[in-house]
Amino acid sequence: MSKEFKILAKPYIVWLFVLAILPILVMLLLSFMFSEGLTFGGSYFTLSQFYLLKEDSTLVAFGNSLLYASLTAIISLILGYFIAYQIFKSKFKNKFLILTIFILPMWSNLLLRTEALGNLMEQNNIVSQMLLNLGINLSIDIRGTGLAVVIGLVFTYLPFMILPIYTALEKIDYSLEEAALDLGLTPMQKFWKVIFPLSMKGVATGSIMVFLPSMSGFAIPEILGSGNILLIGNIIEESFRNMDYNFGSLLSIILLVFILGALLIVSKVDKEGETLL
Repeated sequence: MSKEFKILAKPYIVWLFVLAILPILVMLLLSFMFSEGLTFGGSYFTLSQFYLLKEDSTLVAFGNSLLYASLTAIISLILGYFIAYQIFKSKFKNKFLILTIFILPMWSNLLLRTEALGNLMEQNNIVSQMLLNLGINLSIDIRGTGLAVVIGLVFTYLPFMILPIYTALEKIDYSLEEAALDLGLTPMQKFWKVIFPLSMKGVATGSIMVFLPSMSGFAIPEILGSGNILLIGNIIEESFRNMDYNFGSLLSIILLVFILGALLIVSKVDKEGETLL
């Protein structure tokens, strides 16, 4: 790297340290201490936070986080692969425009999108009223249930599955598909023996990109679950809101280990970064 580029990188390194590395170091320190808020005066070393990990509420939250994140990843994989494959095989000249349509909801505020989706899950919403005017009595009341949370997570993070899978499909050499058909494979056999294995980079990347935010987020479960569905992100949010920075920091560090491990898997599966957009 030339000297000029090294100079340009220095502000980025400073901001990376201030906004990322330093907060992580502070949380790591707080995880092994007892302190009153963020003041370190009178604080002392303790492992009492680790005993809280065995509490029923924490174990339930971890279990729910793994369950709902796994369900979201599986459903998003099925829907996302189908959508990405249909776009890949379509005759549209501007496929980027179709992808943009799926990305558009991500440009709006997450809380507004989630609250709007939650309103559609309640009785007497605008859709049910419009159908009722047409003589169709269709009432939906699933807000506050696990189904509502899963729908919200899939609706929010589905684009994170579509984009890497589509990118992986686009990089498949079409001559391989022709060769498979010339060797006597049916279109279905061609898909499972050629296309799907070659798109596994996108599948792995998309699954991790959906799984991680589904596991660590708190806004969607809080809004759509009406406080009935407890995920680990909700405990972290509640801990920091109640100024229990020590336990909240410990849980954040644990999630950070999951995230770094997942990023390591992505770097091993997709060394060239082909599916990371």
